[in-house]
Amino acid sequence: MSRIKREDTSQEAVDEDSLQYSFGDAGLGEVDEKYPNRPRNHSQTLVFSELFTNLFNPLNEHKNRRGPGGPAGRKGGPRLSPHEQRRLIIRRFIDRWRSEVGNDFYPALRLILPDKDRDRGVYGLKESAIGKLLVKLIKIAPDSEDGQNLLKWKLPGQTFASRMAGDFAGRCFETLSKRQMRMTPGDMRIGEVNSLLDKLAAASGEAEQLPIFQTFYERMNAEEMMWLIRMILKAMKIGASERTFLYQWHPDAEALFNVSSSLRRVCWELYDPALRLEQEDTRVTLMQCFQPQLAQFQPHSPNFATMVQDLGVTDEDRRFWIEEKLDGERMQLHMIDDDDHPGGKRFSFWSRKGKDYTYLYGNGFQDDNSALTRHLSDAFDPRVSNLILDGEMVTWDPKIDKMVPFGTLKTAALLGQKTPFDDTNERPLFRIFDILYLNDTALTKNSLQDRRKALAQVVRDVHRRLEIHPYEEATSADAVEPLLRKVVADSSEGLVLKNPRSVYRLNSRNNDWIKVKPEYMSEFGESLDCVVIGGYYGSGHRGGTISSFLCGLRVGENHIKAGANPEKCISFFKVGGGFKAEDYAQIRHLTEGKWMDWDPKKPPSEFIELGGGEKYQYERPDVWIRPKDSIVVSVKAASIGASPQFAMQITLRFPRFRRLRTDRTWDSALDVDDFMKLKEDAEQQVKEKKEMKIEDRKRRPQKRARREILIAGQDPDTAMADQKPAAGQAQTGRTRSVFEGRKFCVMTDCVKPIRKTKAQLESLIKAHGGTLSQQTDPQPWKYLIADKYGIKVASLLKRDSEVDIIRPNWVLDCLDQDGVEFLLPFEEKHLLNASEATKQTAEFQVDEYGDSYMRAVDVDELKQIAEGIPKFEDADSFDVDEFLDSLESAGCEMTGLGFVFRRCIVLVAGVAGTPKHYLDILRSYIRFGGGTVVDNLQSQGLTHVVVAGDSNEGAAARELAAELRHRISLLRRPPRLVTRQWVDESWKEKTLLDEEAYHVASLSTQKSTSSLSLANGKEQTITNIAQTRPQHAAVGELPVDAGDPDLDALGPLVGGTLDALGGGDDAEHDDAAGAPLAQGLDGGGAGATRGDDGVQDEGQARDLVGIAGGALRQVVGQVVVVLDGLEGRRLPVQA
Repeated sequence: MSRIKREDTSQEAVDEDSLQYSFGDAGLGEVDEKYPNRPRNHSQTLVFSELFTNLFNPLNEHKNRRGPGGPAGRKGGPRLSPHEQRRLIIRRFIDRWRSEVGNDFYPALRLILPDKDRDRGVYGLKESAIGKLLVKLIKIAPDSEDGQNLLKWKLPGQTFASRMAGDFAGRCFETLSKRQMRMTPGDMRIGEVNSLLDKLAAASGEAEQLPIFQTFYERMNAEEMMWLIRMILKAMKIGASERTFLYQWHPDAEALFNVSSSLRRVCWELYDPALRLEQEDTRVTLMQCFQPQLAQFQPHSPNFATMVQDLGVTDEDRRFWIEEKLDGERMQLHMIDDDDHPGGKRFSFWSRKGKDYTYLYGNGFQDDNSALTRHLSDAFDPRVSNLILDGEMVTWDPKIDKMVPFGTLKTAALLGQKTPFDDTNERPLFRIFDILYLNDTALTKNSLQDRRKALAQVVRDVHRRLEIHPYEEATSADAVEPLLRKVVADSSEGLVLKNPRSVYRLNSRNNDWIKVKPEYMSEFGESLDCVVIGGYYGSGHRGGTISSFLCGLRVGENHIKAGANPEKCISFFKVGGGFKAEDYAQIRHLTEGKWMDWDPKKPPSEFIELGGGEKYQYERPDVWIRPKDSIVVSVKAASIGASPQFAMQITLRFPRFRRLRTDRTWDSALDVDDFMKLKEDAEQQVKEKKEMKIEDRKRRPQKRARREILIAGQDPDTAMADQKPAAGQAQTGRTRSVFEGRKFCVMTDCVKPIRKTKAQLESLIKAHGGTLSQQTDPQPWKYLIADKYGIKVASLLKRDSEVDIIRPNWVLDCLDQDGVEFLLPFEEKHLLNASEATKQTAEFQVDEYGDSYMRAVDVDELKQIAEGIPKFEDADSFDVDEFLDSLESAGCEMTGLGFVFRRCIVLVAGVAGTPKHYLDILRSYIRFGGGTVVDNLQSQGLTHVVVAGDSNEGAAARELAAELRHRISLLRRPPRLVTRQWVDESWKEKTLLDEEAYHVASLSTQKSTSSLSLANGKEQTITNIAQTRPQHAAVGELPVDAGDPDLDALGPLVGGTLDALGGGDDAEHDDAAGAPLAQGLDGGGAGATRGDDGVQDEGQARDLVGIAGGALRQVVGQVVVVLDGLEGRRLPVQA
């Protein structure tokens, strides 16, 4: 203990202590009063350069070393692992500090872990600002090479500096080393550096910041400046985590940091490693930010039953809780009695990262600059003297009475400060889901259910300002899916499952809380293929090269008709994740010499459209490339979200690169029209899915995991679509594991499709993870391979005539599936001999024409399949929807007004008093656009309910929507509830628009008997809508353009099609239908009514005219088949 209580403190140490702890409002006396037992150093702090010479640089040298070491050391002992070596480096530095400086390690630790230091204010300096300061400081021209290296630090340089591209501090080192004031490290000590950094954090504007940088520059060499800049940017990259540093300082350091988020407390209260924390010292503390508990990521390939089991339910108590996951910012609220504070209560707010937001949300009931606390005077029980609440700060829009995206939170809070009593503006809402401290008692050791009981007793809801977050209690995993469907329908983030018996674990992510997020984009297929139109230079290890890419969608036909260049692309998303080194290398090779610098003054608007237009140029790339010179990338994402940063006004959330599509050119990539159709189909499938899929998210392991075998039917995105040799080509080394765990006995050569010897087949199998056997005895997971009946095969069949013998072409097919290898199910073509059970299974792996469901086919095989398809001669069985589906699946673009509302089944409900002709127009738009109009909420497949009313009936429309929402929530598949603008704008844009922008929010959830107008023009109460008999509008009111030459020419053909469907012989509706149709369809004959198996009425008949007319207008006499290898080839339609 003599070392710890050393008294011979030098005067220099005393002066330095005063220098670094008396800056700002808190003088040294106040610090001593708050921490009377804080340690004092007996000597001055080490010089600043000691940090990197004896700590940072040695740690980085061991950063990338792997493995437990190698041979024995010089003294015969085992070599330390890299992790042990890093711990030893830190331990030696700390021991030296204790010996040469003293027990106050805080001055050093706040520079080692600057991102964890909550006591120093923010600098307000990023790379660009520091670069400008340095250019002025060293007096160089901004447009000089060194000036550009600092100001455009992400761009690759032309000299040695290019090695540091993307590493701003490294670029600074390269520039400053040419003109440094000192060649060797300076004499500035750590204490003095901290004092100047405090002044820098308090400085406002360049005039105050520049003199501080001048001092650093004059007294430091280039390497010192480099590390100083990294500290200011809080981007150290030193090869060791804060946990390692904290543990080496004291065994309880991490526990104290978790409850305080204070490096100062860690250093000043735990300066003696021999003294351990008491139990109460590891509790949460009032007015001290703590590290909150986090929800566990859901497991890989999850299912609800497994997730519930992971929560720790027991047979005796199977209860668990389900909460909605909120899209906001995690926040902790601290409140304490303070008679000296206006209002008697003092508040503090901290985010999950420890950022103090008290200035924004308020420090008391009477804080005039508060966006929240001024509204909370009635929120707490009078018996409460202090508490700590854990929750989520979200943005609430009173106009629609719902949460809005997280990105608007700070804007809403600032608006709440300026206009606190405007009830129409968006506002911050604090949703509370836990209480951790109450009246001087920590509750973290109490169970969640007990904490929630206490919360309910002491906190009162303040409507849409502060509310207790609700939860559902469940005992079965079956309860999860309906709630997940509901949050998906409400566009929410997902769910959180919680164990009500669990305690609160600080700074922990464990199975007591598990988050469940829907996989919104599983319906978009494996990926989206988009054109690369821009590039961004990276930082760090990606410095100097393009590391992320701006991708776009090609313009659609409407843009081209309006005069757009067919080569033009609309910005859609940025992607930088999922690339491997070989992917970057291949992209550089394919695009070398084709990139051009982006000039903001002369943007390439002919080829690229950015968000915000030429004026703002959001997400402007560093370089751009013409689409015709570019590449196509395959990308998968979690979901789609609105974003004004991109010209599409929507973007992909969390996009991930899958592979290069070298088989595609820019003009075959996704265009705007294709994507909108894809999006529409995907959203439709989400509603109709019988089983909810949940997001497949797993934290990336630190070590490279062994590749999993991808079975047919498994999500292919869990496998990597790497580049590979052609099928049948042997690989050097074991590069795949598709046959991992499988045995193979190869008995003959491969005869077709290509000849391979037995040895070549065995080499392929072994290279892809399989093991070989020469024994022909059938076993589980063992494949007997043969392509002809040789001696071994004949002998085997003599013993067992039902044995499965697989042809070698199955092995080759498994290795040649469009860049992804997986075990295919057997087809008949793969079987040399098989049991009846295997044969029956194989029959279901292909369609009626022999086309495989699981396997990609080549051009030759596709031709064979096409030749075997029988001619279509039975006209009576013609189905319009099936025909259009086949066209669409073959790549035929279903664009134009005749297809806008295709697949939509719509109920149009009008507010009482809405004119009948107004509703009829909406219904006409929908029918002409290929949609179906119904007047019954119980109609099968109902997808949309349109609430119609003019601008003066907004409140009435929302009241009607409230009742409709109540009704449709009882349906198995609730339809979308939208305003009439959705129909109008979709018609105007000639494409189906996203319903989210036209969502109808209710003003009240109270039940009412609002009236609505139906097609027959009569007003009925909403309670009768489910029993209303369908009444379609008159055909004559449909918007048929009599001047359309295509429709004129197609009239007889369309009429004939309808006759084949059963319309044309019954004259019951001739007067109503024939004349109007004759204006646009000569001899239409479309008004007939038929029995149950035919066209139901003139409304449906006109639907068929709209659909068939629109389709046949594009395909008279020929069908364009779009398939790999057959682009542009036309096949005649059989008469």
